[in-house]
Amino acid sequence: MTQQPTTQTPLVDAVVLAAGKGTRMRSDKPKVLHEIAGRPLLDYVLATAREAGIDRNVVVVGHRADQVRAACRAPDLTFVLQEPQLGTGHAVQMAAPLLRPRGWTVVLAGDVPLLRAETLRRLIARAAADEAAAVVLTCVVPDAGAYGRIVKDPQGNLLRIVEARDATAGELAIGEYNSGVYCFRTERLQAALEHLTTANDQGEYYLTDTIGWLVACGDKVRTVTTDDPGEVVGINTVAELAAAEHLLAARRLPR
Repeated sequence: MTQQPTTQTPLVDAVVLAAGKGTRMRSDKPKVLHEIAGRPLLDYVLATAREAGIDRNVVVVGHRADQVRAACRAPDLTFVLQEPQLGTGHAVQMAAPLLRPRGWTVVLAGDVPLLRAETLRRLIARAAADEAAAVVLTCVVPDAGAYGRIVKDPQGNLLRIVEARDATAGELAIGEYNSGVYCFRTERLQAALEHLTTANDQGEYYLTDTIGWLVACGDKVRTVTTDDPGEVVGINTVAELAAAEHLLAARRLPR
């Protein structure tokens, strides 16, 4: 009898970025502890990771770290401190020693509460199926505002991600933007993190620069697109918090 091939579930860790102060929220409360529908933003992100099958989550904390730890304690969580806070790349560098090198690492933002588990599963599945070094979740809109732009070659291959404040006028015209959600092959992520620099407008370590480095190394880097901009909206202001609550309420309405 011929033995059928088995499909193994990828070994996946999550790094959740939750260190920010959220100055524009007009509150000293950590941004990820602001609530929609009575639950902290971070709670939604962690629930999505768990629903997607991720049982090991590394949460990067910074501003009022003790409050975040106290609000979100759970057996599947490990907390690491980012102090000082030198950018998204630096945040993931703090978590990198805790990641299992033979698997995959999903990077999530703690202030993006409406991401669907099915989308996250699709991202992971694409990375595993393509054996890609990284897959970036993107979205396409007429005006991508302050989001980082997805720069591709004429054949549609991802070249790099450029932050809006570092972009040229031509790059700002690109409608496809980076959601801040990624799935990396962990060993390649750890290698890329070692090559980050602060040569940018903010003088920070950008996680997005890992993508350009991987491409330059000849690694496979892919994109997966969501058709729902509300799914990847980040919360930076009180108005955006209210808007996310409305989006969540609309999602829960019977169809």
